[in-house]
Amino acid sequence: MTAATSVSEAVASRRSVRGFLSTPVEADAIRRVVEKAARAPSGGNVQPWHIDVVAGPKLDELKTIMAARVAEAPKGEPTDYDIYPKELPAPYRDYRFELGEDMYASLGIPREDKLARLMWFARNYQFFGAPLALFCSVQRTMGPPQWSDLGMYLQTLMLLLREEGLDSCAQECWAIYPETISQFLNLPDGRMLFCGMSIGYADEADPANKFKAKRAPLDAFATFHGI
Repeated sequence: MTAATSVSEAVASRRSVRGFLSTPVEADAIRRVVEKAARAPSGGNVQPWHIDVVAGPKLDELKTIMAARVAEAPKGEPTDYDIYPKELPAPYRDYRFELGEDMYASLGIPREDKLARLMWFARNYQFFGAPLALFCSVQRTMGPPQWSDLGMYLQTLMLLLREEGLDSCAQECWAIYPETISQFLNLPDGRMLFCGMSIGYADEADPANKFKAKRAPLDAFATFHGI
């Protein structure tokens, strides 16, 4: 995909890419993006994010570790936080269900083929073939406002990646294996993993990249007062 030349184009072209080319990401490019993204807002300028970037032989090592770990513990490890509320109400649960059904339908994997769906989901832990991985962690003492700051940093980073002609997939699924990733990254005890991200160049021939998630219409989430 070509590089975005405006903020609007970056927003419109950013998507969760689930199939990447093996083309390496230039070290200067990822350093540039990680540094620029730190201009994202944070309450009180606390800047609570910590970023680990993994590529090359270290990424190959991690992929090998995760292939074994997913086979050993397919349900994951004790988690530090719930990715979704235990009782996700409508319409949010409906959005999530629709996403899953639409994506697997586009891949030709029926709902009753649970094994095929699990095998496809396991591609998350191989970064969908991406040549570069990024992890975001945060001090355990931080609260929900600082967690929202992480989201602002990550969104800024993903838009800047589009300016570089790069694609990404933010992956909270990595929170299912916090012990393995924390050990691999050598995170201090006081810091916890938030999420991972696959980064690289989209493989437009991959069927997974033909799918585009829907968005709710404006009136479903916005109320305008006095305007």
